[in-house]
Amino acid sequence: QVQLVESGGRLVQAGGSLRLSCAASGRTFSSYVMGWYRQAPGKEREFVASISWSGGSTYYADSVKGRFTISRDNAKNTVYLQMNSLKPEDTAVYYCNARRDGMDYWGKGTLVTVSS
Repeated sequence: QVQLVESGGRLVQAGGSLRLSCAASGRTFSSYVMGWYRQAPGKEREFVASISWSGGSTYYADSVKGRFTISRDNAKNTVYLQMNSLKPEDTAVYYCNARRDGMDYWGKGTLVTVSS
């Protein structure tokens, strides 16, 4: 089992940047596919980005492609989400996800608010 703690969310103006971090517990972090999801007020949780265990493969939602970058540091048990050119529609609670062997683990989320 892995425990996830997100950080880095805050209020930012449109056009600005933020970097979210997700720190994971445990010694098997490198075996998990890691991802970021988000949930805006009144909407369902949606996929944002994911990264393979080695970091060699990344995937993005069309809405963030070219603006967001996911990365991981297996030595630090941490996954990051660099968010540039933020838009008001990026406002949401961002959740870190770890996936392995058909199991999903979630953090409690960090709030990102983008003002226009």
